[in-house]
Amino acid sequence: MNQYKLYIGGEFIKTDQKLSVFNPYDNVLVGETYIAGKEQLEKAIEKALLVKKQMRDLASWQKYKILNEIADKISAKKDDLALLLAKEAGKPLKYALSEIDRAVQVFKIAAEESKRLPKEYFSIDWTPAGDGKEGFVKYFPIGLISGIAPFNFPLNLAVHKIAPAIASGNPIILKPARSTPLSVLELAKIIDETDLPKGAFSVLPMDREAGSQLVTDERIHMLSFTGSPEVGWKMKANAGKKKVALELGGNAGVVVSDISDIDLAVKKCVVGSFAYSGQVCIHVQRIYVHENIFDEFINKFVEGTKKMKFGAPEDLNTDVSVMIDEENAMRVESWVKEAVEDGAEILIGGKRKGTYFEPTVITSTKKEMKVCALEVFGPVVSIEKFTNFSEAIKNINDSDYGLQAGVFTNQINEMNEALNELEVGGIIINDVPTFRVDHMPYGGVKNSGFGREGIKYSILEMLEPKLLVKNTDY
Repeated sequence: MNQYKLYIGGEFIKTDQKLSVFNPYDNVLVGETYIAGKEQLEKAIEKALLVKKQMRDLASWQKYKILNEIADKISAKKDDLALLLAKEAGKPLKYALSEIDRAVQVFKIAAEESKRLPKEYFSIDWTPAGDGKEGFVKYFPIGLISGIAPFNFPLNLAVHKIAPAIASGNPIILKPARSTPLSVLELAKIIDETDLPKGAFSVLPMDREAGSQLVTDERIHMLSFTGSPEVGWKMKANAGKKKVALELGGNAGVVVSDISDIDLAVKKCVVGSFAYSGQVCIHVQRIYVHENIFDEFINKFVEGTKKMKFGAPEDLNTDVSVMIDEENAMRVESWVKEAVEDGAEILIGGKRKGTYFEPTVITSTKKEMKVCALEVFGPVVSIEKFTNFSEAIKNINDSDYGLQAGVFTNQINEMNEALNELEVGGIIINDVPTFRVDHMPYGGVKNSGFGREGIKYSILEMLEPKLLVKNTDY
């Protein structure tokens, strides 16, 4: 069994409270770490504040070097990191390997962005009062950042907070999910080997009291949270005057037009529906298919679902494995049963065994059913028909969420209508809403979040503009 110490600004420590991490597939112990309390958090905050000015004054070449070194070291340990991630999160290895690749890209992109932090020169003399003056805007690091990452992408969603913080010159304290802390603790070992000032980065799985302080402490100037809407909005309400960025998920929808490539749509939607057992913020949850191709789409989709291979997460051939824990698998099971009792029809799946819930396709749903209205965060997708494109857009928008949507069409007018009318943060044409590359702006509207991620956009959230107006003639 491997032991993983907590990382507090250059120091690896133990506490009196141990945290055991088990593989949700077979309940085998993956590793053991520790829980931090207020004492450890206080130490992390103090260390971060000590290097706040040093971080602000890091030259671009220094940040560039540090970020690239982290990326290279992650890449060198790719296979080991992916296997650890697969075991702790129950994530099929093919997706774990992809997550490591994406984490490498995040640091590479952050390295590039660290060389082009925003600044602006502008004329003041647009009015007579501005004669003889000019203006400069320089952006400064906001200060200490608290990052809270979820279980489903334990490394990549953590580095989406860590890498922009380093690039923008801010210290950061990262709280990983207690179910999946090990891969980011491995990352701490990598970062500790670089020239990043000690104190600029800490990783602490925390008890409830310390976690609450991470939200409320006035010495922390920004909170970046990825997780559920219920928790996220409560945190925002309790965060005081600090800046807040929230990525809160959704119940992503897809529109399949009758002039689209149906085979492409089926192939993409099957993967988007069931990758990592649907435990993805932008997993395909609702599909609306034109009535002219509805039966064909349904038949092909069910056949595609049958081909998904269940197995151990460490097996490279596994397409679908278990959910993060039995509690969530039972929740998804109850939501599906509730929908069926209210008239929904299961086309395939619907059964649970322990932490495994079968890839499940349902139809004849109602918009108020939990499997449609809420974020199911499991391997369940509903498929319904529509008559015209505007009706499908309305169906997507009839939701409390608005993160991303997918639209399969080959008509420019439908693409334009999707862009202008869909109430979401991102629209993906001829692909699923599950599509994301790490430098694009990412975030949603309504209950799906507040602010944007994507390295450049995260950096902007982590900076404050300061204006200098000076005379030009004396």
